[in-house]
Amino acid sequence: MFLSAGIWKLTDPVGWSATLSQLKVSSQLALAGAIALGIVEVWCAVLLLVPRHRRWGAWVTAALLVFFMVYIGYFYEELRGKDCSCFPWMKRAVGPGFFIGDLLMLLLAGAAGWWAQRSGNVRAAGLSLMGVVAFAGASYGVVSMRSAGVRAPDHITVDGKQTAFSQGKTLLYFYDPECLHCDEAARRLSTHKWNDTAIVAIPTRMPQFAADFLKSTKLPAGTSNDHEVLKKTFPFGDPPYAVALENGRQMAALPLFDKKEPEASLRALGFIQ
Repeated sequence: MFLSAGIWKLTDPVGWSATLSQLKVSSQLALAGAIALGIVEVWCAVLLLVPRHRRWGAWVTAALLVFFMVYIGYFYEELRGKDCSCFPWMKRAVGPGFFIGDLLMLLLAGAAGWWAQRSGNVRAAGLSLMGVVAFAGASYGVVSMRSAGVRAPDHITVDGKQTAFSQGKTLLYFYDPECLHCDEAARRLSTHKWNDTAIVAIPTRMPQFAADFLKSTKLPAGTSNDHEVLKKTFPFGDPPYAVALENGRQMAALPLFDKKEPEASLRALGFIQ
């Protein structure tokens, strides 16, 4: 379980930074936090799988689970109902079930530590951690190279017309019309002073509500229903999510939406004043 959770984070650190941001982690720390969390989870799994390190793995895993429960408990009222799915195959939300699930895993970790043989060979455990860190660095490098300069489709349909991205600045904004976080993010985007930037809003579901969404949020954007094509080109997890394009090429992925982002990134890119 921890191996899958950690690898998931290390192979999609940008997407996970957005998830952590929604879980009250500062946007400045979200990306580093996603990578660090993935490293610790994979290392826990490695320790648990090696018999001579299993007791150490159990204690580190138990400490991580306690940290999760304390953190979510501290922000419980603000995070209730938020998605907190750490495992690829299991959808979870913040609520009583979260604590029950983590408590059961904590009991299993305690049992593993209690019955495992005494752990030894600190050097080997340290080398395994270094190996996981190296894997994390390589994975992040691959993700960064893939996203840098990705070219948008030559044409998409915006408000019923064929539109090209070959010239100028364009912001693609992916949203769910029934998502409160997407609504809040769009309202903030609507308050910026844009520097000759075209905004294209792409509903990920319920496209029949797109016009009402743009009207209520006052976001000055055209609507495209080419969600599947665009998401295949610019893969992401849950909305809100944005991509900054210049002359048809990706300048930046913008997964974080809080009081500081993506405003700071858009200003640095010259998209807003």
